[in-house]
This record gives sequence, C-alpha cells and structure tokens, in this order.
Amino acid sequence: MKALSDLHLFVRVAQASSLSEAARGMDMTPAAASAAIKRLEAELGVPLFVRSTRHLRLSAEGELFLDDCRTGLDILTQARDRLTTGHDQISGVVSFSMPSDLGRNVVLPWLHTFQARHPQIQIRLQVSDRVIDVVRNPVDLALRYGDPPDSSLVSLAVAPHNRRSLCAAPSYLARHGTPRTPHELAAHNCLCFMLSDRTHDHWTFMRGAEIAEVDVRGNFQCDDGDAVRLLALRGEGIIYKSTLDVAADLRSGALVRLCPDWQGEAAALNLICPGRRHLRPAMRLLHTFLVEQFGAISEPA
Repeated sequence: MKALSDLHLFVRVAQASSLSEAARGMDMTPAAASAAIKRLEAELGVPLFVRSTRHLRLSAEGELFLDDCRTGLDILTQARDRLTTGHDQISGVVSFSMPSDLGRNVVLPWLHTFQARHPQIQIRLQVSDRVIDVVRNPVDLALRYGDPPDSSLVSLAVAPHNRRSLCAAPSYLARHGTPRTPHELAAHNCLCFMLSDRTHDHWTFMRGAEIAEVDVRGNFQCDDGDAVRLLALRGEGIIYKSTLDVAADLRSGALVRLCPDWQGEAAALNLICPGRRHLRPAMRLLHTFLVEQFGAISEPA
C-alpha cells in the first residue's frame, strides 16, 4: 500500500523536521524518501515542505494537511487493528524509548522474553536519558519517571509506587562512615544526576509528617544515570536513585540502603504515548508485559 506508506513518511518527516531521520525510521534510503514525498506533493498538487540546503519545514499547506493526515491514518490503523487483533499473532513495529540505567540493566534483558512470546512484534529501541518529545519524534512509547508535563499525552502506569532510594557501596561507607539522617549528607560526596542541564542536587526525604530537604554536593555530575550508579558501585560516593534502578544491587549487597527510616521521593514509572488513539495492540501488549515484570521486583528490605 504505497499511498499509505507515503502518508506515514510525511508524518514522520513533519515530526522530525528531517528527511534522512524519517527515512532511517522507516528503513528507507533518503533518496527513496525524497521521491515518495515528491510523489505525494504531485498527487496533492501543493508543496508540503519548504526546503533549503540546511532546513526543512512544513509549508502552510503542509501544516493544514498534517492534522487531517494524522486523523486519517489513525482511523485506518484502528480499522487494521480490529482485523488483526482476532488473529493468533499481533504484529507491528513499536518505537520504544527508555532511560539509560533502567533500560540497559533492567528492561533490555526482558525484551528477549517479550519477543519470544510475540515474535511478530519488532522493537525499535532508543536508550537515552534525554527526554524525547513523543509528539515531534517518531516514538510510540517512552518509559519515564513521573507524570508528563503535557496533559494531552497519555500516561500508562507501570510501577506507580516506586520511590527513590539513598544508597552507597560498603567500601565508601567503610572509608567515610554511614550517614544516619539526611541532614548528615552535607558531609558526604553525593553523586548527582543531570537532566536537561538541570542538576538534581536538592534531595527530599519524608518520615511520617517530617520532611527533610537537603542541598547536596559532590565531585561528579553526569547526564547518564547508568554512569552515576557505576561510580557508586566503585565506592565513589552516595547516590539517590529510583529503587527500580538499584534493586538488584541492594539485594546483592553491592549497595547498602541508607537512612532506612526515611522515605525517598516518589518516582512513579509510566509509559508515555502521544494519545490514546495511537495505542495499537502491540503497544498494549508491551505495557501489560512491563507491568508484569516490574510487579515481580519486590522492594529490597
């Protein structure tokens, strides 16, 4: 169905503002993608994009066509899914974005099991702590901590009761001592995570009605959560990370939970997608699978 393929490509190019990036996402060469867009423009009789040597943006006609095109594709996708859902195998490609530490060390090993159960589903994976715009980029689902700032996005709960855990390696504690309250963190080297150029160095803890807010400092900051955790495992400092990220390390004793009578900040894990009408059966299967897998991770004592 070449016409439908051209429409899907048009939407991807509009989202990415890049012909080559959209072509990669659809396993096409840039030349083939360019030919498809020109074919679509010829059929419609209007230019859909304004091109220059460095930039590509929607024309006024392209902006008008984009919303109608998305609506039409959604209707056709839903119609196709109604036909295929009754079959034994649900198929399709799911573009899936997930954070660095959780993605590499927790979720990635599970995806082999998921694809063994559903061999007709292909996963296109993006592993990065960069916050991907799921509306402007060709991403179906993004695994994120916290609720999305944009209320138009759909948030599907995966691990709603997850919280942050304060922890360090036994080797660090042997050299520097163990803090008994969050306020003692001022005397320790705290390894901080950066997100969108903002350093997470203001840590909050709760004990009943009591709240402790601590500004921490350390000799290392990084925008990759996996790197921060690895430094903690080497005994370089104290980290304050999602319990899901460090659950295996706490169970093995590679990391030790600190200030256990204080509760860490909420860090609910959700799957984010552009809208409920975008949720295809393959995406729903992945959501159900992740809820099942994360539910099996019991919080370490």
